[in-house]
Amino acid sequence: MAPRVLVLIYSVYGHVTKLARHVVKGVQKAGVECDLMQVPETLPEEILKKIHAAPKPEDIPVLDDPSKITEYDGILFGYPTRYGQSPAQISAFWDSTGPLWLSGALQGKAAGIFTSTASLQGGQETTALTAMTRFVHHGMIFVPLGYADPSMLDLSQVHGGSPYGASTFAGGDGSRQPSDMELRLAEIQGERFANVVKKLAA
Repeated sequence: MAPRVLVLIYSVYGHVTKLARHVVKGVQKAGVECDLMQVPETLPEEILKKIHAAPKPEDIPVLDDPSKITEYDGILFGYPTRYGQSPAQISAFWDSTGPLWLSGALQGKAAGIFTSTASLQGGQETTALTAMTRFVHHGMIFVPLGYADPSMLDLSQVHGGSPYGASTFAGGDGSRQPSDMELRLAEIQGERFANVVKKLAA
């Protein structure tokens, strides 16, 4: 059976969604089947309106059953940081995977992460590091981006992207959008991740 990758995201203002679409392009570029899904929202509509959240993309289905992730050989998680770690929506998703942990259903599956922060020191690396506690408990294999492209060392412009995974800066008010460089790194991450998944699934 051909390997499959799931890109599972949570996005409030659309920055992670934009990265995710390029991650998917990279996975598909490697010749691997890829699905893009989002975790359920836990905030009430009233709060989402008050924080001026972007509408949820209608073309990205909601993962309503956590056990569905067992159908994939690798999962790339994308979400914004909250105080250097995952937002509550992602925590709620992981909290629902207890039965998968108990049965070892995710053992040996590839895992990766990409993220978004408001500021330069907003937790891009700590968000990835704290994600790994979940990966480790489930026995998943973390696949980092590494220094995959020379642009990662370019200091002539502000940009996200670390050896842990692709990332972007949203700015304090969410007005900054992912740059071409950041989107390219997201695509590179998707392709590199998919190539590792193919090796693991062989």
